[in-house]
Amino acid sequence: MGSHAVRGQAPQSLCRTAPGALSPDGSLEAAPARRGSAVGPLLASSSSSPSSVAPPQDLRITDPGLLGSLDVEWKPPPHAQSFQECTVKYKLEYHSTGDRDWKVIFTRKLKLRVGFDLSRTAEVRLQTLLKGRCTGDVEVQSDWIYATFQIPPQVRSSLKLESEVQNFKCIYHDYLKCTWQPGPLTPRGVHYGLYYWYEGLEQAVQCAQYIQEQGLNLGCVLHNLSQAEYRDLHICVNGSAAAAQLRPLYSTLRLHNLAQPSAPEQLQLSVSAAQELRAAWSPPGGRVPPHCLEYEFVSTQMETAVTISRANQSHIWCVRVRGRTNIFCADQGFWSEWTQDCFSVPRKEDKQLFILIPVILSLSISLIIFMLIGQCKKRSPAGKPLHTSVGF
Repeated sequence: MGSHAVRGQAPQSLCRTAPGALSPDGSLEAAPARRGSAVGPLLASSSSSPSSVAPPQDLRITDPGLLGSLDVEWKPPPHAQSFQECTVKYKLEYHSTGDRDWKVIFTRKLKLRVGFDLSRTAEVRLQTLLKGRCTGDVEVQSDWIYATFQIPPQVRSSLKLESEVQNFKCIYHDYLKCTWQPGPLTPRGVHYGLYYWYEGLEQAVQCAQYIQEQGLNLGCVLHNLSQAEYRDLHICVNGSAAAAQLRPLYSTLRLHNLAQPSAPEQLQLSVSAAQELRAAWSPPGGRVPPHCLEYEFVSTQMETAVTISRANQSHIWCVRVRGRTNIFCADQGFWSEWTQDCFSVPRKEDKQLFILIPVILSLSISLIIFMLIGQCKKRSPAGKPLHTSVGF
């Protein structure tokens, strides 16, 4: 990537949903809609059923302007205070349209803040759970009530999908680095801005360190995100130009799913008497706990040592190791770099040969010297030194 630079703020309103009815606290609230409508939150009541507990009432979804973190609130079912010998809880399920699975929350609260992808429709369903002496310790479930939320269609249609940034990627070391590319219908003179929010921040914050290429913001580096670890990190990348507004991209990240550890450290090799190669290493430093790491050696494993039999008859054993966050700590981890060097270990036969070669050479030289001395003695008269005659 190119150089790092700090640019002026882009209009944060582009990372919010379109203007709608404002609640007294300034948050955006979509207009109520009938059951089955694709626009706005849905206030619905269940059909009559033999259930002994009614569903919650007045289910609403509002947007406080936190980049896809929406407030879901409701009122208790009628006569909830009469259940003195039972516990009233609620089961909330939610997702963005297109997601295969629903996320589930059990709570006694009447308001929750959960994350959605605002480029799609947010869907919520809720039911009452009643259990205790009044039900014979059997859990009784009410019917579901439903609500949806999305940006009004007239606004979505004015922001073409092809203007949204593409190839949005993030990776987390001790800092978060996100990059993107312009969409195919991006006009000239565009200015990109990245905003983020996580629980604990009062409001969305703009990136302070952009990655630029030819004067265009195509990435961002975020520091000091330790408080955002194991929480939803909501990100919006918007764009504006003199000619038009661009469609914003919304993304909800979990930093532990994006962590890339450093390469394993202190790789040590040894050869046993049984001619087995043993490799051992230490977990790297950094934010990924050692118990969250797995390693790739010959095959994936979670130990920090491995032994290889002498099935490989080559003269050199070459070893490299790398690690990543395992499935118990992240949805999908990133592999680290390989250990820096390729270590080679000679076999025992090679070591023996290395020792024998000097010995053999020494014996050969000594033998040659004795043979030359013997030849010289045979050619000389007994007891007389050798003389060389030179004639002119």
